[in-house]
Amino acid sequence: MLISRAVAEGIRAGRITTQYRRWDVPRVRAGGKQLTAAGVVEFTRVTRVNDLQRLTDRAARAAGMKDADALRRALRPRDRPRGPRGSAGGEHVYRVHVRWIGEDPRLALRERLPDSEELATIAQRLARLDARPTGPWTQEILTWIRDNPRVVSKELAALRDVKLLPMKTDIRKLKGLGLTISHDVGYELSPRGAAYLAWLER
Repeated sequence: MLISRAVAEGIRAGRITTQYRRWDVPRVRAGGKQLTAAGVVEFTRVTRVNDLQRLTDRAARAAGMKDADALRRALRPRDRPRGPRGSAGGEHVYRVHVRWIGEDPRLALRERLPDSEELATIAQRLARLDARPTGPWTQEILTWIRDNPRVVSKELAALRDVKLLPMKTDIRKLKGLGLTISHDVGYELSPRGAAYLAWLER
């Protein structure tokens, strides 16, 4: 479920406790968790909304909307063709109750220096990422980020002669292992990533 940074921050602060989505069937379940820009959010309840006219201003504000009319407008069926994941919306509206339950676990991970066993585990994980038809890429990207901190990623894409968005997806995989830190512009290696690259180069 796509949750914007602004909404995620509202959930973290406790101002936003629900979200509404138009789906054919629920795409999240009670007890499920999702990593957002503001930390980990849990879905505590998912219910179907059968009558949008019964939505109140209070319910809309709990979802981060100005009032009920604004919420109803946001939930109107869309006329454009539906995408492969139903991006034009589904037949039904669902109310998803949400709460913030903790920080992004990668924040602590990226500060933790790996021991010899963890270094070997990281190497194995990256070897699996490197095993694709286009060839290895993880060390190249880590090295470039170390040598070019906070440099716009378009420069790296041009240097590697690859498309920007797939490359950013690759870098998010490295971030998921606690090896990189994302900034508004560019990236830098985390302490964990720097320690791994130094070990690899030795």
